[in-house]
Amino acid sequence: MRMRFGVLGLAVTLLCGSAFAAQAQRVHVLIIIGLAGEPQYRARFLEAAATLADTARTRWGVADSSLIVLGEDPAQDPKHIKGKATKEEVAAAFVRLSHRVAPGDIVLVFLNGHGAGEGPTSRVNLPGPDPTAADFATWIAGFTRQTVVFVNAASGSGDFVPVLAGRGRLIVSATKTAIERNETVFAKPFIRALTTAEADADKDGRISVYEAFDYAKKEVDRLYEVDNKMLTEHAVLSDTAMARTVAFGGKSGSSDPRVIALVAERQDLESQVAALRSRKATTDSTTYEHELERLLLLVAEKTQAIRAVGSKP
Repeated sequence: MRMRFGVLGLAVTLLCGSAFAAQAQRVHVLIIIGLAGEPQYRARFLEAAATLADTARTRWGVADSSLIVLGEDPAQDPKHIKGKATKEEVAAAFVRLSHRVAPGDIVLVFLNGHGAGEGPTSRVNLPGPDPTAADFATWIAGFTRQTVVFVNAASGSGDFVPVLAGRGRLIVSATKTAIERNETVFAKPFIRALTTAEADADKDGRISVYEAFDYAKKEVDRLYEVDNKMLTEHAVLSDTAMARTVAFGGKSGSSDPRVIALVAERQDLESQVAALRSRKATTDSTTYEHELERLLLLVAEKTQAIRAVGSKP
């Protein structure tokens, strides 16, 4: 007997960002800052990179050996930038992370700058030869037992999505196509979503990729409307369903004891889901599907309850 599609759909809809993350799961971060060209862009790129790096280290518990920041010139921010963002150094950074990761870990790649090109030849301008989308696809190909979250916040970044998309990968681009080459504003609200509680819709202290993307996309629309400008960037997320299950952060973001208790109960249920999934190969299929359906609905009910409490004054 297969799980009823209506029930499963309801569960997935209500989950909305609840992430089934194993306690042993670690996060590894690679931040790549492209050529700025002008001082205002340089300041913007450096601020985004520093904010993400500081949050990764202090709030997500990312080890220094798993946090790599490459930039146009390390002297621009020696506290954070530890190497030059050349094609060779980027390739070496992926090799370095490949020696650090374990099955089930998350590898977050954040790329920011000015982009150009089309399809597999799409690129972001770096010092020296520019690596292409095809190069990045090759570099992340080895992370088959990890979840790769690749964010390209550059202009003209849309063609990275089909080139990099694949199983176990979440690809985010600031633009829908390579034709959208005007300077983007997506990076700042996306970083703000990842590093603050503003996008934490379910108040669990974790920011899912979907929550960050949804927040940033709405904020981009608002900024263009405030400036009375035509929207020239349309962000893309490769897999909405998967993005709801991959999150960064830790403890509950609410001080309300009702929310804290509900979050703890939901996390216990999530652990039960993870344990059940690990036993799938040795469990009768009918029993497995019934139990998975039951647990998913309970998790969804907890998420709905958290939201209901959070919406009350």
